[in-house]
Amino acid sequence: MSPTNRTVVVTGIGATTPLGGDAASTWEGLIAGKSGVKPLEQDWAADQAVKIAAPVAVEPTEVIPRPQARRLDRSAQFALVAAKEAWADAGFEAKAGEDASVDPDRLGAVIASGIGGVTTLLDQYDVLKEKGVRRVSPHTVPMLMPNGPSANVGLLVGARAGVHTPVSACASGAEAIGYAIEMIRTGRADVVVAGGTEAAIHPLPIAAFGNMMAMSKNNDDPQGASRPYDTARDGFVLGEGAGVLVLESAEHAAKRGARVYAEAVGQGISADSHDIVQPEPEGRGIAQALQNLLERTDLDPAEIVHVNAHATSTPAGDVAELKALRKVFGDDTDHMAVSATKSMTGHLLGGAGGIESVAAVLALYHRLAPPTINVDHLDPEAEAAADIVRGEARKLPVEGRIAALNDSFGFGGHNVVLAFRSV
Repeated sequence: MSPTNRTVVVTGIGATTPLGGDAASTWEGLIAGKSGVKPLEQDWAADQAVKIAAPVAVEPTEVIPRPQARRLDRSAQFALVAAKEAWADAGFEAKAGEDASVDPDRLGAVIASGIGGVTTLLDQYDVLKEKGVRRVSPHTVPMLMPNGPSANVGLLVGARAGVHTPVSACASGAEAIGYAIEMIRTGRADVVVAGGTEAAIHPLPIAAFGNMMAMSKNNDDPQGASRPYDTARDGFVLGEGAGVLVLESAEHAAKRGARVYAEAVGQGISADSHDIVQPEPEGRGIAQALQNLLERTDLDPAEIVHVNAHATSTPAGDVAELKALRKVFGDDTDHMAVSATKSMTGHLLGGAGGIESVAAVLALYHRLAPPTINVDHLDPEAEAAADIVRGEARKLPVEGRIAALNDSFGFGGHNVVLAFRSV
């Protein structure tokens, strides 16, 4: 097989989310239809129109030593928690070089964030205003850098083939995984740690998103607030956390006898060129990304039995995505079980593509599609366009090769679609 056409596989997964402190507990929560949305308990929430969010279930300081955590933005803390789990899950016992099964010069890291160290920036600005120049932390710059999470993960595993940080708003995590696939496929690396992270539960982001009318204000029913495809949906719920995959060339994985969760088939990408925040209503850009995926890979639409949809619970975005699926796949869409896991995790912004790739891979591995919760009254447009998994998890075909998509779209018109396939 030529260096530009190497098969890429998933050998490790890690996560820290509103549903659990690791991938296993997150998956259990998804399959059970559990919501991670809660009332905001901070004092500053009293002045907010939006008083709900989906914080991580386990604080990162329960995993990362506090002296180390104090020098890391919360987004980097999440990334390290998920990356440590994924690295160990892939069977690596130490960082590259110390573990002889991976060459540091053939190892990369691609961890994305949509906003980066925004909480560090805002908190340290408050310190500057209230306490003066000398009290600003000397760690502020490396903490707030958007590439801080990827740099710290690269240091963790000993990556020297390249450490990268795609920034494309809510498509960032998926773009990171797509970039990692290409690094391996084109021969730049044998192993890449890839995913997304975000930590933006802070007064300013919540006020800003709230004033954009992008977030749900269903404060009286936090667990019912994120409701993709429901006729009463009124915006997303902000979540936090990270999802990370260890991607590897199939040859490298076989040589060391690694367990393989799924094949990472590839990515499709496009841009709407429509509006800085509003999706193109007919899903034309999304359809272009789906078509791009088919053109760049050997994926057969008949293989696709599951879609982890971007579906954020906004009136415009949810249906545009389904229209695009129907436009590209036609009647094949009828056998695709569509899940909107943001109904449970909230929207992790740049971390969403990472978490939802973990979910898509595990759906293939266990042949089980998570439910979409809170769909009390299904939008007729959604019902006409796709088969939504509602209420409880659904079994996927137990025989044959099957594939799953993970859709991620971001402000700015960024569209990324990832495809995974069973092995």
